[in-house]
Amino acid sequence: MIEDNIRILREAARITSKDDVVTSKCWCLVAGNVRLIDDIAYRAIASKDSVKILFREHVALTEGKLDKKFDFIMLIGNCGKINEFEVVTRNRGGAFIKGSNYSVENEPNLMLFVAPDDVIRNSVSIIEKSGIPFAILQESQTTGFIDVDLNSDVKLPGFIKSALKPFYKVNEVVLSTILISVENDKDVRKVQSIATSKKIFVIDFKYIVTED
Repeated sequence: MIEDNIRILREAARITSKDDVVTSKCWCLVAGNVRLIDDIAYRAIASKDSVKILFREHVALTEGKLDKKFDFIMLIGNCGKINEFEVVTRNRGGAFIKGSNYSVENEPNLMLFVAPDDVIRNSVSIIEKSGIPFAILQESQTTGFIDVDLNSDVKLPGFIKSALKPFYKVNEVVLSTILISVENDKDVRKVQSIATSKKIFVIDFKYIVTED
């Protein structure tokens, strides 16, 4: 009898979870190269309004003679569709972070950071050493290549730049995105200042419009 009741409860939990996924709303951030983000944007547009694009950004960071280029997109909508996008993103080496309106409403001062992994880790270290109470709630890194090109300051013929491309592409740039919660309101600007000084793209959830 007890075993039957446990089995019924487990079945009910599975059904409830499935129904919740179909009807509930989620948000997500996808980061990676332009080809991946183009595909995710297309899928969102083709979803017949079950997923909406909040914004998309194209970033080019100059380091020495190289430009490191990546895109990211923030979406909100049906959790089932968002989960499909997660599978596509993971399979193609992108970074993916997902959450619900519950986290936005109940976690203090949520912020998303997007930048190369070494920059993210350095900035987190500085924030921690500054004595600011915060928590990393989620993190995700790319496993695919980010686009890297010689910048326009390098004066070389086009055919030489093309010949050199395989050599500077071999050094993979890992892109990271982390979701953090800053405990105290007074520290939010300090965290933003540290991050932006390191050329991290910061998304403050106070300025993101979400849906019920």
